[in-house]
Amino acid sequence: EVQLVESGGGLVQPGGSLRLSCAASGFTFSSYAMSWVRQAPGKGLEWVSAINSGSGSTSYADSVKGRFTISRDNAKNTLYLQMNSLKPEDTAVYYCAKYPTYYYSDYISSDYWGQGTQVTVSS
Repeated sequence: EVQLVESGGGLVQPGGSLRLSCAASGFTFSSYAMSWVRQAPGKGLEWVSAINSGSGSTSYADSVKGRFTISRDNAKNTLYLQMNSLKPEDTAVYYCAKYPTYYYSDYISSDYWGQGTQVTVSS
């Protein structure tokens, strides 16, 4: 059974940092691309970032580019999102998601999602 469990969310002041983690199990983590998506209160899902299976290629939404860094440790079956210079508009539930392929693409939808972790940026 595929399981994705996010952690690391919380309340942080504007300008602060958080590191999200996503522990994966039930599949060969190193063989699949992964992503982070978020959902702000009252809004739809927003794709944030993606990384291919071998960590050689990453991509970011314009809204987080230069502030967020996606990474993965295939030996630990864990996906990360380092978030710096956080803004109130980054407040959302953050989900990690698995692609059904080793690469990410705008034309491929994720096939598994975690339960999410809440990030609140407020003074």
